[in-house]
Amino acid sequence: MGFYVEQVVPRIVDVVCGMKTAAPLRHRVCEGLRGSVVEIGFGSGHNIPFYPAAVAGVAAIEPSGVGWRLAGKRRRAAGVPVRRAGLDGQALPFGDDSFDTALSTWTLCTIPDAAAALREVRRVLKPGGTLHFVEHGLAPEADENVRRWQRRLDPMEQRLFGGCHLTRPIVDMLTTAGFKVKELDVFYEKGAPKVMGADSLGVALSP
Repeated sequence: MGFYVEQVVPRIVDVVCGMKTAAPLRHRVCEGLRGSVVEIGFGSGHNIPFYPAAVAGVAAIEPSGVGWRLAGKRRRAAGVPVRRAGLDGQALPFGDDSFDTALSTWTLCTIPDAAAALREVRRVLKPGGTLHFVEHGLAPEADENVRRWQRRLDPMEQRLFGGCHLTRPIVDMLTTAGFKVKELDVFYEKGAPKVMGADSLGVALSP
C-alpha cells in the first residue's frame, strides 16, 4: 500500500463516516448487540457511542494504524472494553463460536475477499449469534440506471477510496455465506448520491 492509501484514505473515511447523517443509522444497526462483540472494519470508532449497555466488550478488527489512532479519544470514552484484536477480517484470529454478536458498518465494500470475511464472521459467532450490518452496495434491481452508473464509476471509486466497491450485492453475499437475513431495510441514504448510498441495514442470523 502506498502513502495515499495508508495515510490519506483513513482520514477521508474518518470525516465521511463521521457525518451527522450517519448517526441514526449507527444507532439502528447497533441495537440488539450484546455480550462479546467482534466488529470488522472498526475504522476510527464512530460506532462506539452507540454500543448498547448489553455489550460486554468489543474485539475490533482494523487494518489501519491511522484509523486506530484516530479512534483514540472515542476508545478512551467508551463504556466497555475495546481492544484491537486483529488486522484482517478475512482471517480472524479467534476460535470457533467465540462471539455472541458481530458488527459491520460500511465495511464489506472494501474488504478484498468479502465472502471470506463473512465466512469467518459466521465461524466465530456462536450458534444463534447475529451479525448486525449496514452496508452500501449494488442498487435495487429495479433501478437499472443507478446500477449502470455504479458499474461505470466502480473503478474510479476503488482508486479513490482504497478499494471500495459500489457494486457488491450485500444481501446475496450474506445468504451465500450461510447467514439467514431476519431483518432488512433497503434504502438510499439521505444526502448521498444514489450510486454511493444504496444501503442495506439489518440483522443476519448464524444458524
